[in-house]
Amino acid sequence: MPVLDYVFSQAFLLGALFTISLTVLAMVLGIVGGLLLAVIDSSRLRPLRWLARFYIWLFRGTPVLLQLIFVFNVLPLFGLRFDSFTCAVIALSLNEAAYMAEIIRGGLLGIAPGQRPAAQMLGLTPRQTMVFVILPQLVRLVLPPTGNQLIGMLKTSALASVVAVSDLMLVAQRTAAGNFDYVNTLIAAAILYLALTTICTGLVTIVENRVNTERKSAKRRKQEKLMAVVGERH
Repeated sequence: MPVLDYVFSQAFLLGALFTISLTVLAMVLGIVGGLLLAVIDSSRLRPLRWLARFYIWLFRGTPVLLQLIFVFNVLPLFGLRFDSFTCAVIALSLNEAAYMAEIIRGGLLGIAPGQRPAAQMLGLTPRQTMVFVILPQLVRLVLPPTGNQLIGMLKTSALASVVAVSDLMLVAQRTAAGNFDYVNTLIAAAILYLALTTICTGLVTIVENRVNTERKSAKRRKQEKLMAVVGERH
């Protein structure tokens, strides 16, 4: 069977759709979890900071495959039974949260400490400071590494095949085991993975360019206002 026949077959396309769904869900939940961990890690309460650091240490220090198998096999012992797809989402998002917490924490450290006092002097409330001053800068700082994490998550999701998630990798494995055409099936899977990662890279690049364009426009407007003020004084 030619490679392209595999690539455009219903089974492989459905597997690719499962891979996309798994990647997006795990990434979104991982970002939310990472943000919560970063907030806890910056808390003034030392026990909370220790708890956040322990979580990050634990999930960054153990293999994703081990975490997948643990969630799939151990949670049912405590009465928590989920389907294989949900187990994969839980495991991957818990792991991603640890990495996103470090990315967000690094982004917060990259923001000048004088931003908050300056915003307060301008009369902004803490909420307005966070929304209009801190978050826009944080997004620009964490966007590139988050894009890398998204691409990494897309490839890491292939590990979900070990818990019987019908993603692209499992479809390729089952197809190859059924017709022993390992070369063509694996090449077809590689082509689809390359296509998905290329699309993700393109989307991230578009978002980054959009953010950079808005930043340049805002900077240009500030310069124009400054020049206008200087011109009025003269």
